[in-house]
Amino acid sequence: MTSPGPGERNESADDIRFDEESVGRPAELYYPNVAEFVTTRLVYLWPLPAPESGLVWCPEWFRHAQALSRLDAVWRAWEHLRLDPALGISNWWTNYADPNMRALTDPVSGPFARCVDGHQDNEPLPTEPAPDGLFLDQRARWPLPADPLDFERGRLSTTD
Repeated sequence: MTSPGPGERNESADDIRFDEESVGRPAELYYPNVAEFVTTRLVYLWPLPAPESGLVWCPEWFRHAQALSRLDAVWRAWEHLRLDPALGISNWWTNYADPNMRALTDPVSGPFARCVDGHQDNEPLPTEPAPDGLFLDQRARWPLPADPLDFERGRLSTTD
């Protein structure tokens, strides 16, 4: 039997069929949720900030809305990018983990800034009610069509 030539793969028909059937199937998640990702992977990848660094981490990260949102995004990006064998994890570090962890542990503007001596709830930003009619309900327009000129499918009209 000869070795596969350039561009050829030495695979059985079953291997090829499995690959073709798997293309349309979404990849399964490695972690069942963000909590499992944070407690069994991220905490080992990102070291506890040293006291002299000024950076802050809250062990009750899940009680901070911004932290939960950012960490969920970091987890979902990891789940997607781990499947890219070339630059996936590098991309994850550079574009997702590093900037989000810097924002989370920022001692001035991060959600854990008040948690230096233990968890402290954050107060929401103050808001005033917007004038009636200023904002339209956008839910009927979502999701947008892939083709921005597909007005019918996207329920858009040229008079919007």
